[in-house]
Amino acid sequence: MDEQTRWTMRRVTTAADLILDVAEQGDPGGRAVLLLHGFPQTHRCFDALAQRLAPHGLRLIAPDQRGYSPGARPADIQAYGLAHTVADALRVLDACGVERADVVGHDWGAMVAWALAAGRPDRVRTLTAVSVPHPRAMAAALADERSGQRERSAYMRLFRQPGKAEQVLLEDGAARLRALYRPLPDRAAEPHLRALSEPAALTASLNWYRAMRREDSALPPVDVPTTYVWSTEDVAIGRAAAEYCAGQVTGPFRFVELPGVSHWIPDEAPDALADEVLRRIRSTAA
Repeated sequence: MDEQTRWTMRRVTTAADLILDVAEQGDPGGRAVLLLHGFPQTHRCFDALAQRLAPHGLRLIAPDQRGYSPGARPADIQAYGLAHTVADALRVLDACGVERADVVGHDWGAMVAWALAAGRPDRVRTLTAVSVPHPRAMAAALADERSGQRERSAYMRLFRQPGKAEQVLLEDGAARLRALYRPLPDRAAEPHLRALSEPAALTASLNWYRAMRREDSALPPVDVPTTYVWSTEDVAIGRAAAEYCAGQVTGPFRFVELPGVSHWIPDEAPDALADEVLRRIRSTAA
């Protein structure tokens, strides 16, 4: 069976009347796990992870976040701010009848997950943040000239330029956009590239970067049981940002380092990530 066929799709309408496509898999009566993807991917980045989690009696819920769902691409850049994306996650939980979820987020999905756990700990049973650390940890690394994080994050300057970023990413047959997925094989990138080829999709996904505000880095520490997973070959997130993360979690915390793995942890190391997600989930009673 193709991994895509394991997902059942539904639609959720947000408070702003946007329509999110939401994928579900696993036991409908099981403990709920909210999976939040990042840029430039869709819920399909969790195919391999879901294949490993679903047999454990879990209910997996994976929305295509705003910008990635065709019915959720507002033109206003500020509509992609963190407050709105967190509200979307809460709306998905409400629509699915979930009071509290174990939350797993990768890349921008990790940012949403950190903010959700910090602002609404009553809705988050556990947190597994993948690749992207707590915003304060990232801010600390950016302020540390020795960390090299400024150089790693320099790509964001391009992404924040409306029109210019799209031009650069799409020229020469979208060569630069395709290169973002390396070292993943082409077949792993194709579902996401298809989604980003839809009208206004690439601009909407880049608007997450354009909506960033300085206040986002003022997020308070997280008190829910948390695992942070970082990989040594991540070109976007350096060791300093990863190690600063421990200081931003006041609850039980585990830092996991995956040697030799790129930024695309859910695709490249699904076994290791599934083990850590299950370990974190099992550490807390349902």
